[in-house]
Amino acid sequence: MSVDLRLRHERIPSVYQEIHPPLDEMTAVVEADRCLECGGPYAPAPCTAACPAQVPVPQFIRAIRDGRPDEAARLIFEANILGGSCARVCPVEELCEGACVLTKEGRRAVSIGRLQRYATDVALSHQLNFFTRPGWKPYSVGVIGAGPAGLACAAELAKLGYEVVVYESRPEPGGLITSAIAPYKQMKEPLPAEVAMIERLGVKVQYGVTVGRDMSREELERKHHAIFLGVGLGADTRARIPGEELAGVWDSLEFIEQIKRGALPKIGPTVAVIGGGNTAIDVARESIRLGAQDVMVLYRRTEAQMPAFKHEVKAARKEGVHFYFLTAPLRFLGDGKVRQIECIHMKLGAPDKSGRPTPEPVPGTEFILDVDTVIKAIGQEKRVEFFTMLGLELEGGLVKVNEGFQTSREKYFAGGDCVNGGATVVEAVRHGKLAAQAIAKFLKT
Repeated sequence: MSVDLRLRHERIPSVYQEIHPPLDEMTAVVEADRCLECGGPYAPAPCTAACPAQVPVPQFIRAIRDGRPDEAARLIFEANILGGSCARVCPVEELCEGACVLTKEGRRAVSIGRLQRYATDVALSHQLNFFTRPGWKPYSVGVIGAGPAGLACAAELAKLGYEVVVYESRPEPGGLITSAIAPYKQMKEPLPAEVAMIERLGVKVQYGVTVGRDMSREELERKHHAIFLGVGLGADTRARIPGEELAGVWDSLEFIEQIKRGALPKIGPTVAVIGGGNTAIDVARESIRLGAQDVMVLYRRTEAQMPAFKHEVKAARKEGVHFYFLTAPLRFLGDGKVRQIECIHMKLGAPDKSGRPTPEPVPGTEFILDVDTVIKAIGQEKRVEFFTMLGLELEGGLVKVNEGFQTSREKYFAGGDCVNGGATVVEAVRHGKLAAQAIAKFLKT
């Protein structure tokens, strides 16, 4: 028996309608029965190998098929303490589902992400407890940042018996999971229940605490035997072009956060998004859902160089988003409110440090686009001042770490976006887990 899991609506969904709604019990069991249970004692299944957190996919799917979603959730959370969040926000098309062997036969991949969501939702709604607090070790670890890397590190250390205190500057946990995941990907957030599970392990989370302001570096180091940095990146990068201060010009993170808090941004019928990453695609698709009639993405390189996932670009096109490649903004024009963008065509030059061709302006190719709203999604600032205050060695504005995620100061470890410059939530979880293991090894020496 096959179940059609494609969306059943033809129109663009509302701003708060998830593109991948939850599965009910019957649909989940039928979908789980499609799994071929790949892998064995000598090699993991391709789907598990493709998961940065190494979630045992065939095993948890088998448990769902057998009517044991609680056991499925246990397997998931043992590998990924944020398994419910990742079930919603992971780019499964690029990871586990992209590796599903069914696709090699021209068939639809098993809906691993939605099955993972089904199992974790069941467990979290019943507040199931999968972990017991071990005997405490006489060491304390401070974790700065309650984002995915910090929470994963804290949970892993607590499971090993260490005392862990997490310091978060915001009034709530989650980092960009909470504030910057587009609602069409994740509306009902499992994060509070996941954090409660972490706290039941004995982890203490202190909100509204900024290291360097509310707590000195000296006090932090005096309290803890080791410190993990999971602070992510900073505010949106400024475009640094004229007209950026005009009304109607938005930063992408502020734009998404307002939607998530229920204060829908007022946009006009024509929206231009600046950038080529996944956040640019998110705000473009949210703009469509907010009622924009013409949404365009301006990117200074070619489509082949876009950081955004290909399946995201394809989905945006299907919803009506247009793309202007080899196009860069020169200035935003308006009378107090943005009305136009002056752009210029670009060409590709020699490779830069990242290996991608450097975009270069083509003189004499300037042109004007009429717009009502502009959303900048060109990346985030690095926290150079904060890391310098901690006395850490940096590389390109990011924290330099060794293979064990240890920084230039042996007591400090780091992971997530502040190390890799911005990647997926599950990659941050992987960093946090590996760093926790390295910290445990460090404290034993």
